[in-house]
Amino acid sequence: MSLFERYLTLWVALCIVAGIALGHFFPAIFYAVGSAEVAHVNLPVAILIWLMIIPMLVKVDFVAIAKVREHWRGIGVTLFINWAVKPFSMAALGWLFIGYLFAPWLPADQIDSYIAGLILLAAAPCTAMVFVWSNLSDGEPDFTLTQVALNDSIMVFAFAPIVGLLLGLSAITVPWQTLLLSVGLYIVVPVILAQFIRGAALARGGQVGLNRLLARLQPASLVALLATLVLLFGFQGEQIIDQPLIIALLAVPILIQVYFNSGLAYLLNRATGEAHCVAAPSALIGASNFFELAVAAAISLFGFSSGAALATVVGVLIEVPVMLSVVKIVNASKSWYEAGPAVTRRVGVSKGARSTSSAE
Repeated sequence: MSLFERYLTLWVALCIVAGIALGHFFPAIFYAVGSAEVAHVNLPVAILIWLMIIPMLVKVDFVAIAKVREHWRGIGVTLFINWAVKPFSMAALGWLFIGYLFAPWLPADQIDSYIAGLILLAAAPCTAMVFVWSNLSDGEPDFTLTQVALNDSIMVFAFAPIVGLLLGLSAITVPWQTLLLSVGLYIVVPVILAQFIRGAALARGGQVGLNRLLARLQPASLVALLATLVLLFGFQGEQIIDQPLIIALLAVPILIQVYFNSGLAYLLNRATGEAHCVAAPSALIGASNFFELAVAAAISLFGFSSGAALATVVGVLIEVPVMLSVVKIVNASKSWYEAGPAVTRRVGVSKGARSTSSAE
């Protein structure tokens, strides 16, 4: 993990301060940016989102999907968590905490919007940072790559229906045209462009050339993220100053869902006998979110100054420290994990198979 990524929470906090200050002293600039829209798409933000997302998708090799059978247990567990558990558990937590328990301390006209932001945050699995988390937990790189490629492929088709369903269940009006446009702009087009860029880089310089390109693109991606956050907090500043407790309250369901989903994925992998080098990244992929996409979709659907946009940004704020804590937990519990009956049994069978093969 680079120094910049390690202290992402600090940079996000600085962006909060900068955004609130700039929004307070120069409101005309932010309103000018906010009004630069075509078909409900804010053009400055669209450019920043592409700069955020495309470098991350360039890392993904969709050919890796062919390896799905090599780690089918871990793949199955992670897909179950990402698509059948996480969006729905986050919606439930949003209804419980934001819609009921914390409602007296939140602006009534933004409660539905906050819940929508939480749903958007949980509906897309993380694409880029999971490579960092996997590396820190000694994860199996082929599994991580395969899982990310598979999730990105599913996201093209599943993101809009899941978001639409959960927003509908929350009695939140779904602007389907804008939602589908967001999927096209922030998933489909970036995936196509990223794979074109990846193919061109590999054709010119092989893996070394691709790595060199990624090293150049990564800073642009992070700067675009921080610039987007400054814009968001420029619009959200007055609301945050009036009610600073909002960020802490929004963080509660996000924290609970991260630990719940990572813990569930970890335990399910242990129960199926999957190796720790697969279970660790499986837990991390199951818990983390594609917050760049969530931020983009929230802005497109609800606007800069919406509670949905703020809720997705809170996810960015706590992403790094929370995920590092999950990395620490899975690393510290490795011996306990490998003592599980199913894991021990599979390891023994695997060793026996290798011994037989050597004897032959």
